[in-house]
Amino acid sequence: MSNYPMVPGHEVVGEVVEVGSEVTKFKVGDIVGAGCIVGSCKHCQPCKSDNEQYCNKKIWSYNDVYTDQKPTQGGFAEAMVVDQKFVVHIPEGMGAEQAAPLLCAGVTIYSPLKHFGLMQSGLKGAILGLGGVGHMGVKIAKAMGHHVTVVSSSEKKREEALDHLGADDYLVSSDADKMQEQFDSYDYIIDTIPVFHPLEPYLSLLKLDGKLILMGVINTPLQFVSPMVMLGRKCITGSFIGSMKETEEMLQFCKEKNLSSTIETVKMDYINTALERLEKNDVRYRFVVDVAGSKLT
Repeated sequence: MSNYPMVPGHEVVGEVVEVGSEVTKFKVGDIVGAGCIVGSCKHCQPCKSDNEQYCNKKIWSYNDVYTDQKPTQGGFAEAMVVDQKFVVHIPEGMGAEQAAPLLCAGVTIYSPLKHFGLMQSGLKGAILGLGGVGHMGVKIAKAMGHHVTVVSSSEKKREEALDHLGADDYLVSSDADKMQEQFDSYDYIIDTIPVFHPLEPYLSLLKLDGKLILMGVINTPLQFVSPMVMLGRKCITGSFIGSMKETEEMLQFCKEKNLSSTIETVKMDYINTALERLEKNDVRYRFVVDVAGSKLT
């Protein structure tokens, strides 16, 4: 439920203009980033184990209430207030517009690969859905030395996947023969599809102990028959963004591997057009809004 006036924006890079008396990690003038969360309880088991994104009392970066009982305002505001725990330094030399999408899409991919022990080279993985998160999945998994296949419902993104993003293979899910050829061959599948879809075709692609990692927010029950999981000790699981520790690691990883997100930078006066294009899926793969460079009055 939205509470208005609401200012969104959950992948934010900017300059520190003021710090509180107890802030020790940052100083005025630092270039920093903030993601989906700006606070948490700090006392629960997830918070104490560096999994604060799973805190039941987390404070969202917008459309929530901060500790001072004021509404949180996101990255499209002129300024925002964030607990230093939920702020990260942007690596030197990394452009602000490139870093911003990594704070959600990038860490959303990095976190499950790390948590489930899928960072070693030589693994075979598949990415379902080639959007903002999916395209970073291809780039990060390739940088880890994985053989990466993009799975899509049609041929229309083949060139993007293979030629522009560097995927190793492209699989059309409706091609039964090609799907059968890939039976029992993947260590993991990252599923970013945000609408209802059957899971069985993808479960069959997994090896023994393979993992299907759900990332698309779907409000319709998904279905599968249990032998599809039982007869390969396969795992259907989910993952939500990543911890602040993982965010810092991911940014450093992307800097070392010279990874960047594929974006289109726009100004605030283009927002309505950008939203119309989003509805048509006409963006590759993230709009980044230059708030500081926009005329807001």
